[in-house]
Amino acid sequence: MAQNIPGIMKQKRITPWLYLLPALIVMATFILYPAFNTFFLSLRNLDNTGWASTRCLEGQPCWGVFENFRYALTSDVMRTAFVNNIIWLILMVSGTVGFGLLIAVLADKVKYEPLAKAVIFMPMAISFVGAGVIWKFMYNFGSSQVQIGLLNAIVQALGGQPVSWLTEPQINTFALIVVGVWMWTGFCMTILAAALKGVSVEVLEAARVDGANEWIVFWKIMVPLIMPTITVVITTMVINVLKIFDIVYVMTGGNYGTEVIANRMYTEMYANYNPGRASAIAVVLILIIIPAMIFNIRRFSEQEKIR
Repeated sequence: MAQNIPGIMKQKRITPWLYLLPALIVMATFILYPAFNTFFLSLRNLDNTGWASTRCLEGQPCWGVFENFRYALTSDVMRTAFVNNIIWLILMVSGTVGFGLLIAVLADKVKYEPLAKAVIFMPMAISFVGAGVIWKFMYNFGSSQVQIGLLNAIVQALGGQPVSWLTEPQINTFALIVVGVWMWTGFCMTILAAALKGVSVEVLEAARVDGANEWIVFWKIMVPLIMPTITVVITTMVINVLKIFDIVYVMTGGNYGTEVIANRMYTEMYANYNPGRASAIAVVLILIIIPAMIFNIRRFSEQEKIR
């Protein structure tokens, strides 16, 4: 029996890896290989016939083999994309999480709670492309007297002048963010509502008996108790917003100052036929998203330990 102990121990060490092997093969094929290939392409020139340094022009700044990253990090169009992504991050994340939490709290106090939540969640059943088409009609601006866009028809009915919502640089990014908030608020509401259901009723009632009003109960008890869930929802939305593409592509194509990182990557790849620059933008986008993903995974792990 003692002679079989080393063999048994070896088998115990190998067996888990055999179960993981199919998943590891899938990850290596569809995640690791494309990631390494993307980084390799980001170092190549326009025709993929040499390194990116071959495209450097004499007398101009050059990052050598990382020339495509110079474009991805310093070009005017990418600076616009970074600024717009920051605006998306601030407004869409705060909007979706804020409205989601507000609706979750208010819906919990009405008899028709399931119906109210279903209506708010309904936009999530629509694809991003479909939502973009719907809202493009909502924002439609016509040069004629008759406006077919709902918003401009309302503005005109109230005596105002129609607004070109999607071509005015001062407002078009905000108009696109409204679409994103409309779509994702239902997701945040659902997760936060589930967290609120887990708050002990006895704790809330005890606070009310002690004289706390609903405002204090919400900020001093509810929010601290569900803060881990709020944090996870925020980081999830950060990841989603950093990858935002469909709405911008369908509604403006990145024109009129609405460019974002993911849309620029698509444009470089399929419109400009420049895989090197597109891959460099993809690498930058991945590097931006990774910290949020790591933070999210850690929060999930901490919550699992608590449970």
